[in-house]
Amino acid sequence: MTATLIGATGLIGNYLLDELLQDDYFDTVKILIRRPLEFSHPKLEKHLVDFNDGDSFLVALSNSDFVFCTIGTTQKKVKGDKEAYRKIDYDITVNAARFSKMIGCETFVLVSSVGANSKSNNFYLKLKGEIEDTVKETGLHSINIMRPSILLGDRKENRLAESISKKLMSAFSFLVPSKYKAIHGRTIAKAMKQTAKENKQGFFFHEYKEIKTKAK
Repeated sequence: MTATLIGATGLIGNYLLDELLQDDYFDTVKILIRRPLEFSHPKLEKHLVDFNDGDSFLVALSNSDFVFCTIGTTQKKVKGDKEAYRKIDYDITVNAARFSKMIGCETFVLVSSVGANSKSNNFYLKLKGEIEDTVKETGLHSINIMRPSILLGDRKENRLAESISKKLMSAFSFLVPSKYKAIHGRTIAKAMKQTAKENKQGFFFHEYKEIKTKAK
């Protein structure tokens, strides 16, 4: 089985890459990346892709049995440019789903956010909701959407606001509804891998409790 991962250099993507490489269920793990990555493994295939080039993107996805998408950016990285933000989060994810359908890969797993809603007044939650709605429209056999809240794990960059939120969430976790509890990136990665292997037909959301259960 061939698993293809988009977003391998991010927090969840990094953990998911490790999970996929360790699992004998997957013979080949392809990562679609924008910049060279100094990492190698006998099962790993690295594909440099211009995600603005549909043909290049489509070819890189070919022969995939499972497609995982953990791509995402931040306002800081795009310097507050909402169009640039949308081009990464929405365009890449939606095109990945559409191209997966075109090549006959019917299992798609992606990371969204708790509270995602295409009718929200919040830019981030509205965007995530629009992504979910459009991916659903592709009609893929199996679509699993992870909706975590605050993420725990080792990030390459420092996010002050997120660090403060983590500390507050930890201190008052007993007051926080379960779906808003902080969750480790490794836990999400394990849940993504498990839901893909189950290949259950339909469109599914997974929040804190479901993610924790799938990751066991």
